[in-house]
Amino acid sequence: MPELSSRRRLLVLAICCMSLLIVSLDNTVLNVALPSMQRDLHTTTSGLQWTIDAYTLVLASLLMLAGSTADRIGRKKVFMTGLMVFTVGSVLCSVAPNLSLLVVFRMVQAIGGSMLNPVAMSIITNTFTDARERARAIGVWGAVVGISMAAGPLVGGLLVQSVSWRSIFWINLPVGLAALLLTLRFVPESRAPRARRPDPVGQLLVIVLFGSLTYAIIEAPDAGAATVTPFAATALAALLALLWYEPRRTEPLIDLRFFRSAPFSGATVIAISAFAALGGFLFLSTLYLQNVRGLDALHAGLWMLPMAAPTFLCAPLSGRLVGSRGPRLPLLVAGTAMTASGVLFAAFEAETSNATLFIAYVVFGIGFGFVNAPITNTAVSGMPRAQAGVAAAVASTSRQLGQTLGVAVIGAVLASGIHTSAYRDTFVSAARPGWWILTACGLAVLTLGLLTSGRWARRTAERTAESLSSPEVREAAGVGART
Repeated sequence: MPELSSRRRLLVLAICCMSLLIVSLDNTVLNVALPSMQRDLHTTTSGLQWTIDAYTLVLASLLMLAGSTADRIGRKKVFMTGLMVFTVGSVLCSVAPNLSLLVVFRMVQAIGGSMLNPVAMSIITNTFTDARERARAIGVWGAVVGISMAAGPLVGGLLVQSVSWRSIFWINLPVGLAALLLTLRFVPESRAPRARRPDPVGQLLVIVLFGSLTYAIIEAPDAGAATVTPFAATALAALLALLWYEPRRTEPLIDLRFFRSAPFSGATVIAISAFAALGGFLFLSTLYLQNVRGLDALHAGLWMLPMAAPTFLCAPLSGRLVGSRGPRLPLLVAGTAMTASGVLFAAFEAETSNATLFIAYVVFGIGFGFVNAPITNTAVSGMPRAQAGVAAAVASTSRQLGQTLGVAVIGAVLASGIHTSAYRDTFVSAARPGWWILTACGLAVLTLGLLTSGRWARRTAERTAESLSSPEVREAAGVGART
């Protein structure tokens, strides 16, 4: 990629952030629309889970393929393809006549979305080569998530209230088309110096693993052990096959040796934990506010603001802290805040009081605002710049897998607790185990943030760099160890 002026680099960052905005906005808007969709499409809790997880599951399964393909054939080319597919998928979702086709069209959206975020992050990584400048750019990237969380519930609530849930997909059209035209004009093409060969077997194993695991979790409350057990066994077999097969390839889908680096491994597991907490948090909050408190979509969206605003404000601050002091402090703040929020719900039934509900939302928003920048920066910095698409895809895959598991597990726990009981009377008690799970996710962020950002962690990163022997990899892992 040619050296760009400061103004051009900022323009490229803005264009990449537009892709993140439509993907993130799509998720937050959808959460507010869930009760309306449930009534209109006559679906169950598991049906609602699939409208979210069909998207995140396909996204998680294809992100690494999209990242490596972009490195091979050109990041701009793949990025523009993703924008077109995502926009077309959004149009199809808006006209879906039933739940089954909505789930299918959400999967089309996800195919496009898989070409957006990891490729955009790869473009950013290759545009901002200075470590501190890159950390600040990633902080801006994280702030866009905050914008989507702040705007999504309000915009979604307004559209659902004044038009219908179908209109929430319309907002992707102007943003997607504008990003497409700007990318064509201003984003330079780039690719890895040496193309990596495809890994179709590894890709198939990833799809089987994620799909089987998610199906087993979502359908467990209703389908029973006899139906679910084969899918759980298939997921385990796919995982073992992946661990056996990938190290034997010269150019695997993901080089498992990078997980010997504690900062890289920590960032991956922290991403899964943090986004599992986010997925479960939004799912429980939306159903509670509308189905239990009886709020309309707009007022439920307003109740989300105490969580969204701190996320928006804290994300750029986290990016600056990562750039100047490393990831430890932002991760400790994130883990502590997310744990505290979970405890407020699990132990003190925060949702039953306006004051405690407001506080719990604010605290969770602070935690989530601080967690994104250190995840992305550490994961991307710990991989070779020539494989930036794969590196970004690992971080993005971890996020989407976490959100998929969060919705699947929390939804399954909620469904098993409610069954045929009166929904409003049993929701709070049925949701309590789910809140304890989210508390555990916060503790995982806190503990791993502490363990994988110190001297021992830096030494593992250095040893990993030396074992890989490539000068390029050694340089990248050294950056990852510091940041």
